[in-house]
Order: sequence, then C-alpha cells, then structure tokens
Amino acid sequence: MTRQRVAILGSTGSIGANTLDVIARHPERFEVLALSAQRRIDELAAQCRQFAPRFAVVPDATAAQALRERLGATKVDVLEGPGALVEIAAHPDADAVMAAIVGAAGLAPCLAAARAGKRLLLANKEALVVGGALFMQAVKEGGATLLPIDSEHSAIFQCLPEDRGVWPQRIDHIVLTASGGPFRQRNPATLRDVTPDEACAHPNWVMGRKISVDSATMMNKALEVIEARWLFDLAPEQIRVVLHPQSIVHSMVVCRDASVLAQLGTPDMRVPIAYGLAWPDRIASGAGQLDFMQLPALTFELADPLRFPGLPLAWAALAGPAGSTAVLNAANEVAVAAFLAKRIRFDRIHAINAHTIERVQPAAASAASLEGLLALDAEARRIAERHVEMSK
Repeated sequence: MTRQRVAILGSTGSIGANTLDVIARHPERFEVLALSAQRRIDELAAQCRQFAPRFAVVPDATAAQALRERLGATKVDVLEGPGALVEIAAHPDADAVMAAIVGAAGLAPCLAAARAGKRLLLANKEALVVGGALFMQAVKEGGATLLPIDSEHSAIFQCLPEDRGVWPQRIDHIVLTASGGPFRQRNPATLRDVTPDEACAHPNWVMGRKISVDSATMMNKALEVIEARWLFDLAPEQIRVVLHPQSIVHSMVVCRDASVLAQLGTPDMRVPIAYGLAWPDRIASGAGQLDFMQLPALTFELADPLRFPGLPLAWAALAGPAGSTAVLNAANEVAVAAFLAKRIRFDRIHAINAHTIERVQPAAASAASLEGLLALDAEARRIAERHVEMSK
C-alpha cells in the first residue's frame, strides 16, 4: 500500500494533535509531509522529532530560528510566513491536507489546497464561513475532495450516500446537535460575570480556548450552520439546531420520507479525523466504543435565546449580502480575543458581533475574490475593535 502523505496545518492545536495520534496508529497508511504551528515552538519541535516531516512552517523568522535551534541536525526544512502555508497546502507531494488553523487565517491555504485538487480535511470552519461560494467554486474547479472534520458535519456526511447528486432528493432538513457548553443551565442574568477559565471549561470536549468560548456562547454552532449551508448546498431554513448535552448523537439527517439518520459515538475528535483520513474506508481511531448499557438517557432541548443570543446571527448573516458571514466571523474573532484578554465582559461578545454586522454592509464585489474578502475582514475587525474600546 502506498502511504498517504499528509500536511497538517495547525499541528499543535487539539485537532492537529489528534490527527497525529491517529496517524501514529497507522504508520503503514500515512506519513507526515509537513507540520505548522503559530506559537507553540517547543511542541512543534517535539512533533518534528517524532514524525520527521519534510517541512515545518512557522509564522516568522524569529520563530524559524528558534525551531531550527531546537531541531539541531534534524533534517526538517523550516519555512516561514503565510506564503509558506499556501505553498505547503498546494505542494505536489501532499496527498491530503488537514486544515486545522483557527480563524480566517486558514482561508488562503485552504483555497490553495482546493485549487490544487487535494484531499482537503476541513477542520477550519472559517474557510467556508468567510469564503462561502468562492471556496466551494475553488473545490469544484480544482477537483478537490472536501471532507468535513467538525464532528457535526462529519456526522451529516456519514449519514449521506457517496453520490452527492442524490442529496437534494434525500434531505428534508438536517439537525446539528450542540452540547450547550458550560452555561446550558446557568442563570442568564449572571453571564456578565463569567471568567475566561469558566468559559473554557467545556463539559464534554477538550478544545482550544477560542473554540471553547465559541461553544459557551453557541457562536460555534452559528458558524457551523453557515458551514453546513455550503458543505451540503442547503437553504438556511433546512438547517436546525438542537441541544443534546450528552454529545452522543453528533447530528442527524431528516429525510423526505420522515426517516431520521443519525451518527452516534463517544465525544472524541479522533473519530471524524480517522474517517476523513481513511475515507471511504474506516480505520481504528483510538476512541472508545459506546457501551449502550452504561449510557445515560439521551435528551434534546431547544437553545434558550437569552443564554445564546448569538445563534440566530447565523441565519441573519446568511440572509444578508454576500460577505455578511465573513463580517460575523471577523467580529467574533475580535470579541473572543478581547474577552480572553479580560478586556470585555462575556456578555459583550454578542453585542460586538451584532453591532458589527449592523455597521458593516459588504459591497457587491467583496465576496468575489480572496482580496475582497480579506479587505472586508479587515474592515469588520476595525469596527469590532472600536466597539471593544467603547465597551470597556
């Protein structure tokens, strides 16, 4: 068997680390071509020593020098800067690209991988939230194989036939499940007092701080609604959200005949990662199997709009001009960073997001190119940052 060469963009985050865990279980199937990290140089160096990639990518010359010093005589070609990420994503020797960079920064390399026709394992939901039609057009024109890694979108994908042409005849609507995060039962009046550590203490999943805050506000689900609209070519009204605190049912497809197809599993990201790496095969992921005799009752409930006012912004942004979802994503990245830095209260995240969407009206051509989207992203960040300053 020819081994699949994998480039992992964002290898020191939770998705990247879990990807390497799965790869290590199947050395006969996979080899690591490239790794990248933003800040965790020590962790990246340890990964390079273990997996011996041909390339490692870091953000700048200072980080590159630090990594080279740590690697010593190790034969890893250390590259630097955003352009290097694009180069690696489209590298002719990369069979698969795990896109696990958080935020809009992942859009350019994702577009490069799509245009190069790669097997693109998409954990960076912002590539679709920001890129939308432009990104899907790149996938089509490049002949890329797009495989979702978010547990919810992987669940939907696993419930559908391989022939995408029959999806419109099968699907009535889809249901994305959400745990509700750490504040599902908290008094909404007390949310203003939430600390960053409290917001990052997810009850079911181990994730990075940014996505943990997004889970606490349910903005992660808002972004997933937008992602699902593009991944599965659905109308916004065909996408619904339900709280499922046990995180066992990862999402559901409701068919036109009223049948419901669901994917179940333990809350372990190695399951969708292994599925994406091996698709259409299935391989051992390292996750534990469900013990149905030990499972608690599975419950479902509506999201409380007082606790999670950000969730409806998904449908509002989808109903707005092209580029509105990019504005929402940019505002949220600014607001979450400000909250984690203790510059604003937790309840101000939604206020900043809603304010920015109202203030920034994308021009018709904004979403037609990467340059236009990046300019729109920058404008939204300026408006959001100004509102952060006013919120102090």
